[in-house]
Amino acid sequence: MLVPLSWLKDYVDIDVEPHVLEEKLFGCGFEVEELNEVGKDISGVVVGLVKECDPIPDTHLHVCKVDIGEGEPVQICCGADNVCAGKKFPVAKVGAQVYATAKDHVTVEGVMKIGKGKLRGYDSFGMLCSGTELGVSEDMYPGAGYNGLLVLPDDAKVGSDVKPILGLDEWIFDISVTANRPDCQSIFGIAREVAAVLEKPLKTPDLSYTESGVKKEGFKVTVEAPELCPRYIGHYVSDVKIAESPAWMKRRLALVGINAISNIVDITNYILIELGQPMHAFDEAFLEKGEICVRRAKENEKIVTLDEKEFALNSNNLVICDGVKPVALAGIMGGLNSEIRETTTGVVFEAAKFMRDNIRKTSRALGQASDSSARFAKGVDEYTTIMAMKRALHLVEELGCGKVSSTHVDQNSGNSVEPREMKASLKKVNDVLGIEVPVKDVERILTNLNFAPVINDDELTIQVPAYREDMESFPDISEELIRMYGYDHVVPTFLADATVTSGGLTLKQKTELKIKRTLCACGASEGIHYSFISPSDLDLINLPEDCDERKAIRILNPINEDLSIMRTTLVPQMIHAMGRNEKRGRLYGRLFELGNRFVADELPLKDYPDERATLSIGAFGDNENFFTLKSMVEAVADSLNLKFEYEESEKPYLHPYRTARILCNSEEIGFMGQITYEIQKAEDMRTPGFVAQIDLKSLERYYAVEPKFVPLPKFDIEKRDLAIVMDKNVTCGQAESIIKGACRFVTDVQLFDVFEGAQIGADKKSLAFTVTFTPGDEAFGDGAVDGYVAKILKNLKFHLNAELRS
Repeated sequence: MLVPLSWLKDYVDIDVEPHVLEEKLFGCGFEVEELNEVGKDISGVVVGLVKECDPIPDTHLHVCKVDIGEGEPVQICCGADNVCAGKKFPVAKVGAQVYATAKDHVTVEGVMKIGKGKLRGYDSFGMLCSGTELGVSEDMYPGAGYNGLLVLPDDAKVGSDVKPILGLDEWIFDISVTANRPDCQSIFGIAREVAAVLEKPLKTPDLSYTESGVKKEGFKVTVEAPELCPRYIGHYVSDVKIAESPAWMKRRLALVGINAISNIVDITNYILIELGQPMHAFDEAFLEKGEICVRRAKENEKIVTLDEKEFALNSNNLVICDGVKPVALAGIMGGLNSEIRETTTGVVFEAAKFMRDNIRKTSRALGQASDSSARFAKGVDEYTTIMAMKRALHLVEELGCGKVSSTHVDQNSGNSVEPREMKASLKKVNDVLGIEVPVKDVERILTNLNFAPVINDDELTIQVPAYREDMESFPDISEELIRMYGYDHVVPTFLADATVTSGGLTLKQKTELKIKRTLCACGASEGIHYSFISPSDLDLINLPEDCDERKAIRILNPINEDLSIMRTTLVPQMIHAMGRNEKRGRLYGRLFELGNRFVADELPLKDYPDERATLSIGAFGDNENFFTLKSMVEAVADSLNLKFEYEESEKPYLHPYRTARILCNSEEIGFMGQITYEIQKAEDMRTPGFVAQIDLKSLERYYAVEPKFVPLPKFDIEKRDLAIVMDKNVTCGQAESIIKGACRFVTDVQLFDVFEGAQIGADKKSLAFTVTFTPGDEAFGDGAVDGYVAKILKNLKFHLNAELRS
């Protein structure tokens, strides 16, 4: 939030330098993200009086003699059409810095240094300046918007610095206000804090006004949705004269980045910045039936806002209506059909408290944001709503832009705007801090914060102002005390039950790090995704409506629909990641993510969901295939000292003949396969993509498995190549399992060839394996390995009806 120092000084006598105030604000919980001097880039510019002004023949230029308060006048050539003798203008002396309007003499971006020049043979020692060259707009200083020299007041002292005259000596604080302090989303809110930290009295803005005898007959306000609008204030102003705002108001609005529009509209913007209360002004002539109704919108009801956008509304949206139609989208923006015009003669001012969650949801749902919606979304209190209306009516009188009528309507739910009493134990307050704040300091700090404290032994009683809705119990009092008393008073101590440990990673952390390093060694890069996905992601992978992955937990207040449910699978995000890489020109790669899936026992939730640690692996590119993906899965198994088995499977998003379930000790722990061509096309992937997902939570009980040492064999190993003919529906894994189980000396089985053809039958296939036999304590005898092979073939015949290929 932008806070000009001069505006703050309206409410607090600030007698410290801006940088000192910045440190004090930081100390009491308000981070100053940036402290800017408005004219920091301008130097060496003074008030100059043009003594002589003679035209240079055959040009638009003039040669001028300018008094800059340094003895003899200096000669400056100028081409502005409003230069003349007897007037005072800003003069950039030789060596001065101003903003560049051309590329000449540029020293840093946007800034130029003035040097001695020569125009049409005439020496020029400086430059007469326009508002643009000084960074001053029309709203900042009258006349600065003219495309010529900036004319200074006749009483400006020759040779004096122009910064104070033009307001370029202003300091602006860019303050970060935390979400729990909506009362500080304004100049006056920050002023309260400054007054407390500097221990200075706070001056309240003038709220006085005089009602005329005018009364708006028949005007009424009704609130049909008090749960969304607990207070709505309307006040009629007659004899309105639309005109420009005074220079001081336009300047203040410009300092915080708001363009002046007209006096009535500027008053509402001024109140927004000064007090933090969004307001709106309706042209009374366009309020049909002379009434205002605050209600929920009807289904598909339409409104066109001030920025000429049309919206179709529903019952979740709150609208302000006249007797017939919506005239404003509550808390967000007024309607085009009731805007202030040059012909406006009667105005109804609105100040209201709308519930923050409704405004936030409506703003996001419609994609329509404004300064008002941003304030309402953070919270507005009813105390400020009442104060803002009074302040607006005072400004109407001060600016002379209308007459305040006696027609005033305050529809509210009966909430008090008086201070509420809060009691707390002083000991509990101090226990939160771990130190004892002296009683006199407690009284001083809480008094400065307008809490009117009373201390009776251990009992502390305070009066909480209505604008401090964040104050709920004694820990909040502790926070208020320590931020003003100083965090440097807190003494570092161990908690009562604290112990000193040697630290280090847990077994789970070590194992997950081992898995990550293993996959990195396989050439994969780690990716990290949000735990939220879109319902459309589940549609992408063609999941049936009744599958478990569809039972996703919905976020109550999602950022947008793309991040609206907790993920139940990591596959969609891995597919998106591969697609994004290809769209950016990387046509091959390997990725992995180790994150959580969120599985609910039932919906709606009655207990915390099961957060299951899950590994997702992706590979894409012309050189990748099912088996390169399997090699990465096998590498994970090896790192855990486990053996995985694989069985044929089906997934709606994976190729029907290139999909397998992954098992560990006969328990299914995941799956792997190639994504379908339809999904590949939907993601604009030009190369095949492969994904695997492993439920690491199911493997946690194996994390402690240590590798077993197997000594090198004392005797020669034997290898046999076996080509086995079997039915096509028999998997390689089934055959390997039979071979390994047939003989205890079999230590390895490797597939090296697959053959299908008419020679072995249309429904048959041949799998060729290299089988390794490792002897135990003695060498294999003559014919021993042949006997083992015969046993293997017998088992294959019995279990799989498979035979040795002839």
